Amino acid sequence: MTAAGQSTFHESARAQVAGAATYVDDIPELKGTLYAAPIMSTVAHGKLLGMDCHAALAMPGVVDVVLAADIAGDAVLAAFAHDEPVFAFDIVEHVGQVIGLVVAESVMQARRAARQVQCRFETWPAVFDVHAALAAKSFVLPPVVVRRGDADAALSDARHSLHGTLEVGGQEHFYLEGQVAYVLPQEQGQWLVYTSTQHPGEVQHWVAHALGIDNHRVVVECRRMGGGFGGKETQAGHMAVWAAIAAHKLKRPVKLRLDRDDDFLITGKRHPFAYDYRVGFDDTGRITGLKMQMLANCGFSADLSGPVADRAVFHLDNAYFLADVDITSYRLKTNTQSHTAFRGFGGPQGMLVIENIMGDIARHLGMDALDVRKRNLYGVGERDVTHYQMKVEDNILEPLLAKLEHTCGYRQRQASIATWNAANPVIKRGMAITPVKFGISFTATLFNQAGALVHVYLDGSVQVNHGGTEMGQGLNTKVCQIVADELGVAFDCVLATASDTSKIPNASATAASAGTDLNARAAQYAARNVRDNLAQFVSGLDNVGAGAVRFEGGRVITPNNARLFVDVVKLAYANRIQLWSDGFYRTPKIHYDKTTLTGRPFYYFAYGAACTEVAIDTLTGESRVLKVDILHDVGTSINPAIDIGQIEGGFVQGMGWLTTEQLVWNDKGLLTTHAPSTYKIPATGDIPKHFKVAFWPEPNREDNVFGSKAVGEPPFMLAISVYEAMKAAIAGSQGGQPVKLAAPATAENVLASLALRTPKH
Repeated sequence: MTAAGQSTFHESARAQVAGAATYVDDIPELKGTLYAAPIMSTVAHGKLLGMDCHAALAMPGVVDVVLAADIAGDAVLAAFAHDEPVFAFDIVEHVGQVIGLVVAESVMQARRAARQVQCRFETWPAVFDVHAALAAKSFVLPPVVVRRGDADAALSDARHSLHGTLEVGGQEHFYLEGQVAYVLPQEQGQWLVYTSTQHPGEVQHWVAHALGIDNHRVVVECRRMGGGFGGKETQAGHMAVWAAIAAHKLKRPVKLRLDRDDDFLITGKRHPFAYDYRVGFDDTGRITGLKMQMLANCGFSADLSGPVADRAVFHLDNAYFLADVDITSYRLKTNTQSHTAFRGFGGPQGMLVIENIMGDIARHLGMDALDVRKRNLYGVGERDVTHYQMKVEDNILEPLLAKLEHTCGYRQRQASIATWNAANPVIKRGMAITPVKFGISFTATLFNQAGALVHVYLDGSVQVNHGGTEMGQGLNTKVCQIVADELGVAFDCVLATASDTSKIPNASATAASAGTDLNARAAQYAARNVRDNLAQFVSGLDNVGAGAVRFEGGRVITPNNARLFVDVVKLAYANRIQLWSDGFYRTPKIHYDKTTLTGRPFYYFAYGAACTEVAIDTLTGESRVLKVDILHDVGTSINPAIDIGQIEGGFVQGMGWLTTEQLVWNDKGLLTTHAPSTYKIPATGDIPKHFKVAFWPEPNREDNVFGSKAVGEPPFMLAISVYEAMKAAIAGSQGGQPVKLAAPATAENVLASLALRTPKH
């Protein structure tokens, strides 16, 4: 039996359950380690006039204060846009922006002292709203326009048209392990950085840049993260840079671990979006023209806002062919935290608005929303090319939706819901099926590459190291399964080690759902090289062709003989045969023009659909998810248990984004929802008893590792069905009137939506 395709337990599961899995804050600290805490701006926008650190420095255990003047290298982070200072040294641009650090002998001494640093500011006007930012032409990056056909003419000729606006909030990553870094000086000007990051290579580059040294003098290691979700793709780099600057100044190891409140105030979120659109359609609900304005709230610096906003543009279509479309994407600067990557990376913000439009078209025409969605699906011929000129070659949308519609009893349940709503004036129900078509690959083409090392030891055990990072998603488990099968050994024989920039250089971030696609394939190639070396050796022993040598069940088999794998390894070593190798993989077929946003940015699409039924209380605005049925496309699953977990977890996280997770900034720019007491993520009580997940039974049509498909991000967008079901329930309270519902659909926003629909007397 092969290892891949089995529900093998997560490689760290036992250690995690036993509390024995090591995270950065669990690493034994060297003697002399110091602890840092951030000094943060208390104003949203202004000039830093001066600082008084005397009170902080006089406190017990305080060693020093570290400020911008202590930076040995560049005072600006080595980020893509080079627009964010390491420490604010002149101007502050959001509440919570880090101005410096207090370093002390203990964590609490540092945190208490940091709050005693007195900063003087000249307060300037601040911008918190994207509409105000647009009016002021406040951009972090230039706007982007993508057009196909003539949207204006199509709208003029449309049989029906709707104009609408929509606001969708951001989302806090809420990883269980907060942001943390531990930096240790090494000999001869070298540095070891332990960090909870999705991108060790970028942390290495950022630290070297800030210290003014070469990259090879910095080694970054990450064994695992307690969650990332995109929040540790770039912004983990800040912690490492800050700690490294302190360690460089004081010549001692320094650890920086943010507490949860500071983490909320300092780090960026999912980008909030606002939309203004006009859509034209015919009597059947088929869209004939769409003009869309997308306003992305990027915060005070660019971070990853460019590619996030690009992906929102790429996914505006979701599952639907848009013949005549005009999209303008604005990347707006506001005085908030710099928003960053989050699971889906702009895809959810693109898909939500088109699904909102589909539901509104259905209500306008008095049709079932699923029928409108099916009417607009990508098809064949002229209807199989996206608005960014990529052909949809692997389309399974129509049969996938048809299967889910049948298995979840959609039509019968809709009839029952209509009967319920007619008889119940207070509790209203709603249901929706929404599809997902999500592009897999980094839109920055250069990141679609990976390397790996595979070592076979004399006892037959195997070690694999790759450039990806493990954040609980099971990447290392899947990599070990693939390597085990390539060498024909048991899963338990293979061990994945910590991500390490001294082993795999220039590795891409573990993001874009591409972690397994890239790193498992690179590891497979490395293992294959070792296997080929052994096959060539054994073929000489048995006088057979190398192609006749098989590796399976812990044995090496030829037509003439069968040997234990470990015996072949020992014999090969005695004959000086190489027992380790590297592997490299780059994603084929992808290309696109970043100026026009046209081409083939994605290797393939992952598909899925979810049917969600909800109930709302029209008196309180409270809601509950009653039933969820999911049919999702993972290709041929490398590990079904892990994939089901990713689908369930992604859906619930998406449900939180669209129902309870509301970020609130006050009129001074302070994020007031900065702790679990004020920011509500889904809990066990929010999970419906009826929660069914099934796989679409077809391998990836592209040549991907094991025929699998990415599963990290696509399930997140399945939760858009929750939002659309909420709108259907609201519509059920007042017939087929239009529904305007801000996201997240909190109880307050549901009541506001219901109030808009209440006839005025």
